Amino acid sequence: MVTRHRKRSLMGTDAKGIEIVTFGCRLNTYESEVMRREAQSAGLGELDGGAIIFNTCAVTGEAVRQAKQSIRKARRENPNARIIVSGCAAQTAPQDFSAMGEVDLVLGNEEKLKAHNYRALPDFGVNDFEKVRVNDIFSVRETAGHMVDAIEGRARAFVQVQNGCDHRCTFCIIPFGRGNSRSVPMGAVVEQSRRLIENGYAEVVLSGVDMTSYGADLPGAPRLGKLVKTILKQVPEVKRLRLSSIDSIEADEDLLDAIATESRLMPHLHLSLQSGDDMILKRMKRRHLRADSIRFCEDVRKLRPDIVFGADIIAGFPTETKEMFENSLKIVEECGLTHLHVFPFSPREGTPAARMPQVKREIVKQRAARLRAAGDTAYRRHLETLVGTRQSILIEREGIGRTQDFTLATVAAGQPSEIVVATVTGHDGEKLTAASAAAQAA
Repeated sequence: MVTRHRKRSLMGTDAKGIEIVTFGCRLNTYESEVMRREAQSAGLGELDGGAIIFNTCAVTGEAVRQAKQSIRKARRENPNARIIVSGCAAQTAPQDFSAMGEVDLVLGNEEKLKAHNYRALPDFGVNDFEKVRVNDIFSVRETAGHMVDAIEGRARAFVQVQNGCDHRCTFCIIPFGRGNSRSVPMGAVVEQSRRLIENGYAEVVLSGVDMTSYGADLPGAPRLGKLVKTILKQVPEVKRLRLSSIDSIEADEDLLDAIATESRLMPHLHLSLQSGDDMILKRMKRRHLRADSIRFCEDVRKLRPDIVFGADIIAGFPTETKEMFENSLKIVEECGLTHLHVFPFSPREGTPAARMPQVKREIVKQRAARLRAAGDTAYRRHLETLVGTRQSILIEREGIGRTQDFTLATVAAGQPSEIVVATVTGHDGEKLTAASAAAQAA
């Protein structure tokens, strides 16, 4: 996934300003706003030709390929701009980007959040210029609660609560891009949430790399559930609080209680399942089995009957047999998944899974297609159950919004960041069609 955030459009060789191109997760989206502020503070936007900053993702080889393609295109269209590359792909493989003639500077995930690193270009009189400024991410021990006033181009606000990961799943390169798990102090998270709500956001999304590990490194070791309850108590103006992604096996009692009792906590959980087969889960070094996932969904559905589950599932993990894949296919129904993110397995250099016996690419693609088809079927069934219901919809852009359970809906009412109540009149297989009370009266 790629999202583009512009300060000013770079439409030619004489344009000035800063453009940020963001790939990947919600955490990257949040950090792009910090990067924008730091780059502006450094004076990057005043350079002749301006600057384009790429905040990259390393989760798949395709994400890296897309980033490189976008960098080359940006250089063709903006020959005088300074191009800076950062993010997880730059952190894990800085030499790949420094070797690109289109790139002027490579910054690591820690360096990208500090203004002085953007002044490392020769334009600022640097005598000992080094194209790569990437530290050992595992040496970073804390994650600061960077304050931002807005998330450009977004109707909902993202708040970072955690970074890094202590686990070592055999397919995942992200710990090498993000380092070990580090939590943002609870007070900073609360203050950032309050600040964004005061600036007009109705919904806050808590984001992190491994969010359910939150708090283990903080005094008193507070868990994610306590953080959720604290935000809702201390920032009563928060109309909607959402969790980006969780590892269900690490969900704590306070979190389950908040899901059951806090109506402002949205009834949508995105689960990091990755597979529905026990042998594959073990080879992935996951911490749960298929029965754990099924039981979690059943238990949470009893606590919150309107809950909707999304999940990440990898198709064609090394050694995956037809029978193993069928278990992943079946878990879509067994867990009652609605919002499915399917990833064809992508070997990442340096991970154990890249050295395992690989499934043929054509089979991987076929299995990914079958999983997506199962997800589409489940999603359309979900859309059908909502026809005739009244839904609270957060408007993202004119005519488009999301319900509380994150279902996409069209409604001819409201402005971005506004919440409207509307009755669902139908769907087109991809999104709901809804009419507000005012539209119905007309």
